Amino acid sequence: MNPNPPRTQPISPPPWNVDELPAPLPFSLRNALRTIGPGAILLVGAIGMGEWIAGPLFVVQHGRSVLWIATLAFVLQSLLNLEAVRYTLYTGEPMLTGFMRLRPGSKVWGVFYSLAGFAQLGMPAAAAGCAGVAFAIWQGLAPVDGDASMVTWITVAITLVSAVVLASGKKVERLLERLSWVMIIFIFGFLLWVNFTFVPMKDWSGTLTGFFSFGAIPEKIDFVMLAVFAALAGSGGIGNLAIANWFRDKGFGMASKTGNMGGVWSTEQTLAPVGSVFPINTENLRRWRDWWRYAMIDQSGLWLLGCIVGMFLMTNLAASLFQPGMQVSGVAAGVFQAAEMRKLWDGFWYLALLNGFWILFSTTLTNVDVLARVIADMAWAGGAVTKKMPVGRIYGLLLLGFTVFACFGAFVGDAKLLLSILGATAAPLTAFSALQILRVNTTLLPSELQPPLWRKIALVATALFYGAISVAMLHQIFFP
Repeated sequence: MNPNPPRTQPISPPPWNVDELPAPLPFSLRNALRTIGPGAILLVGAIGMGEWIAGPLFVVQHGRSVLWIATLAFVLQSLLNLEAVRYTLYTGEPMLTGFMRLRPGSKVWGVFYSLAGFAQLGMPAAAAGCAGVAFAIWQGLAPVDGDASMVTWITVAITLVSAVVLASGKKVERLLERLSWVMIIFIFGFLLWVNFTFVPMKDWSGTLTGFFSFGAIPEKIDFVMLAVFAALAGSGGIGNLAIANWFRDKGFGMASKTGNMGGVWSTEQTLAPVGSVFPINTENLRRWRDWWRYAMIDQSGLWLLGCIVGMFLMTNLAASLFQPGMQVSGVAAGVFQAAEMRKLWDGFWYLALLNGFWILFSTTLTNVDVLARVIADMAWAGGAVTKKMPVGRIYGLLLLGFTVFACFGAFVGDAKLLLSILGATAAPLTAFSALQILRVNTTLLPSELQPPLWRKIALVATALFYGAISVAMLHQIFFP
């Protein structure tokens, strides 16, 4: 029995086990680099749709002054992410499992978040963007309406390749983490190079100022694109919640007691059927603080800082190369930038598009993994699947099903339409999940581990920010 039970006992899934909190590596910068990693996966997923497509399009349309929205989005989402991780450090379970422990129960929240995740990520938005870039590399120019069929088939191919890559790892989280670090080095190295090459230094301060021009809202703003920009400047929606699943598989805190999802071809069960919590005592609280410091470095030092730098470099370059008010859409923005840089050297065309390809391919990998991962975890925790089958195999079956659906979804519309669906779904989901995270962390966690008042206020602010944007977006859609 837990000697320090939370104020409200969970109603489902089964009650937690009790064990001692494992000690992390002694806290140091060197050990931090050895410990962190989930933030790298989330970063490469965030930088594609938000920084490479939505950010430049929004800034070109409305000017640098709107970048304060990205600043607010990054800060609020980083705080939301850490609050999701807080629950995982204590229980070894993902935050979505915590939602399933709330009334009215696991079936309701499991179905709700499965449908919400599918609505957000079921369509291959990132793969469609990646396909447009691949077409431009191959043909030497941006795709036009007559090329839609070819781009669609490239989208299908990229979706299939993504599924094969994810199915190849013995442990999916470890595979994604290693790929993410490689992509981060390549992407940011190239962006720094071209920014110093093509952007006059006087323009850098203008871009930086935009990140702090709080409250500046242009006239005749498109609230659907605002919702897309605010949600995808970062991760948004189900992507924010998935960070706790990767922390679980990485083995942070009590997650080292619960195991991990393993890989598609796992023959052994690698994940415990229920999480474990630790007694509240002096030693465990000391260890908790060290785990929390590592989580802070992962989310604030890696993810938050990486998102800010990525958005700065992307929009700084776009604002310099584009004429204000130019009408561009989808991957045409990246292709236009590559064409402008090509005037200096032909090699920039291929390097810029290759950079864009890796950005969007890494986002495709992350999005496909998120959808299969979170639904597999909820099905496992809620008892919707047999415990005799390794959870990695459940992940693999879902991966197969969603891949087939995404291949058919590629024929629904172009990258811009699929991007709008993704972002418009993510904004209200972010608002709602912020309030649920607050509920979980103030009812299921012992008082010693609950968030301080300012973090509770930040979760409410996140709900209000994304809630207001969602209302404005829906008003525009239904009352144009």
